[in-house]
Amino acid sequence: MKARTVVLFALVCFVVLCGMLAVDAVRGKKAELPPLAAEVQPASPAAPVDVAPAVEPAAGLSAAQVMPELAAVNRDERTVTLGATYPDIRRTNDPERYKFKVELTSAGAAVKTAWLSEFDNRDLKALAPLPLLSPLDGGRAVYSLANTALRIAPYNATEFGTKAFPLDRLNWQLIASNADTATFRADLMDQNTAQPVLRLSKTYRVRPGSYDLTCELTVENLSGQPLQTMMELRGPVGLTREDIREDTRKIVVAYRKENAIETRLMTAVDIRHTEQEKIRPSSGFFTQLKSLFSKPVPPQVKLLLDADKGLPLVWAAKTNKYFAAILRPVGATLTESAPVRFLRATFYDTDLMQSEPAEHAGAGLLLATEPLALTAGGTQTLTFELYMGPKDKSIFEANEVYRKLGYFHTIDFRGCCCPSSLIGPLAFGIIWLMKSLYTLMGPLGNYGVVIIFLVFIVRLLLHPVTKHSQVSMMKMQKLGPKMQEIQKKYANNKQEMNRKMMELYREMGVSPVSGMLPMFLQMPIWIALWTAVYTSIDLRGQGFLPFWITDLSAPDHLFKLPFNLAIPYFGDYFNLLPILMGVVMYAQQKLMPSSQASAQANPQVAQQQKMMMIMMPLMFPLMLYHGPSGVNLYIMSSIGAGVIEQMVIRKHIRQREELEAMGTVPVTAKTGGKLKKKKPKPLFKFNKS
Repeated sequence: MKARTVVLFALVCFVVLCGMLAVDAVRGKKAELPPLAAEVQPASPAAPVDVAPAVEPAAGLSAAQVMPELAAVNRDERTVTLGATYPDIRRTNDPERYKFKVELTSAGAAVKTAWLSEFDNRDLKALAPLPLLSPLDGGRAVYSLANTALRIAPYNATEFGTKAFPLDRLNWQLIASNADTATFRADLMDQNTAQPVLRLSKTYRVRPGSYDLTCELTVENLSGQPLQTMMELRGPVGLTREDIREDTRKIVVAYRKENAIETRLMTAVDIRHTEQEKIRPSSGFFTQLKSLFSKPVPPQVKLLLDADKGLPLVWAAKTNKYFAAILRPVGATLTESAPVRFLRATFYDTDLMQSEPAEHAGAGLLLATEPLALTAGGTQTLTFELYMGPKDKSIFEANEVYRKLGYFHTIDFRGCCCPSSLIGPLAFGIIWLMKSLYTLMGPLGNYGVVIIFLVFIVRLLLHPVTKHSQVSMMKMQKLGPKMQEIQKKYANNKQEMNRKMMELYREMGVSPVSGMLPMFLQMPIWIALWTAVYTSIDLRGQGFLPFWITDLSAPDHLFKLPFNLAIPYFGDYFNLLPILMGVVMYAQQKLMPSSQASAQANPQVAQQQKMMMIMMPLMFPLMLYHGPSGVNLYIMSSIGAGVIEQMVIRKHIRQREELEAMGTVPVTAKTGGKLKKKKPKPLFKFNKS
């Protein structure tokens, strides 16, 4: 295989891999998966006005025990607000300012909506604090941290009854509230005798300067006889979609395994598609034919399905591109887990079988308590902490609890063709360097300038490697005619042809691998830099110029098309940055090391060069037309720096070739020779006469 063909093949592979990543970012990934271990939440009838009767639980429970059927008085829904937001939306370390505002509802004693006070919704026409958590629509309103099914059993029973009380359909009583605390209570009674059985109390607390919402759930036995209970608790739901091109929302579950934190995740798209497959009819020729070509279950999905088998739960989270809502059952110590387990992930959508989710639909998760033993008059209290804030490693590292519990695992680095174990540390280091450079700029801090400066720094550090690669490629291309002669001469003798090729390489001092190896060594650094720019929360809402690229995490909308014109795929805004990126990429292609002699001798090589010069400047701008302007600015800056670098390298090669042609190349250590040491001149020169 010709050296140029090998290089072109490597470049095409790299472009295809990154292209697949970009296409996945544009369209979103919809994997073919088998069903999860949970059914779709059905649309249930509204609860009666006076009494909320018990309902049948999910299939698979044991036979009924002799226990009273529970009922409760269903009051009118009430809401209360804790925390605060502010007119000036900015990040701050002020311990007197609240990090969020939450609206609590008596329906299930749950979180209805939560707004972050430090981040805006990126709507320039109606700027407001970012709503992080919102209700979902699963037939009825689905709220975060709502208690759902409650089951009771005798104290010494090994199995629970066949009926569960729907706590999320009950409006709890609001007992007390102030700016920082609110308490709800639900009294459950025997449906037949109206005698009290259980009292549930749920207290929410917030405090200024903290990203944590604390929830204490207390169960009190009022029946006069010992019993045990099990409850389910819904996790955070309704996270907004941060990436305009794809749905990056995920369910992440963390476990403790041998004193280490191990995480498992599943995307909301996968959860939805899984539940579609569960309720889709399995009969029919086309369905059976489709199953023959369905993809196997990804390992992370199998792990999520088997999540509660033996490993203690540390936390469960709902995340999007920049933010996370992490629910942690608080144990006696950080190394000790609470009696809570992950139950299942589900998707709340009344139009589940449609191709796209409904407007107020999304994935959620359910936790379940282990059996809680209650003596007559006894109580059990469980504490939960809900982190609501950015996926920022500096925040996770500064807080001892966040650091030890591994909250940074919610930051998902997409490593393209490189493993995340390699990309992660590099990306974290680059994010730290970006923050440091931004801080050093003081009041003139500009992340657009930081990106450009960082690209030039990396280019400068990697210049020796790049230069070696380019020089080696030029030498290999100059060998094209000689290599073709050898191939023609020894076409029937492969062994002799390979031997002559190696002799030619040794004679010219080049290696087929030396040109590609530096390129592959640089690849993790460039991918890590791209990943850092793509995922950094610090770039969200940060502008580059006052009139253009006003948000580095969004496309650079230079202007809106007139007459409300909307072009398919391109939309109704004109983005200039991808176009400039294509122009700069074309200039780079023109300056790529090429061999005219090789191209003239082999028309196929010339055709490959022509195709590469046309395809790459067209493909990247199309794929990244709706990409974050910070990513496009990084790519364009990198290509622009590469153009300058190639001009310098080509000038160096041209000067060297001229000196070689003149036969005046100086013998130096760089050329493989030995420097001649000059004899020192004497301080005094004596006259022999």
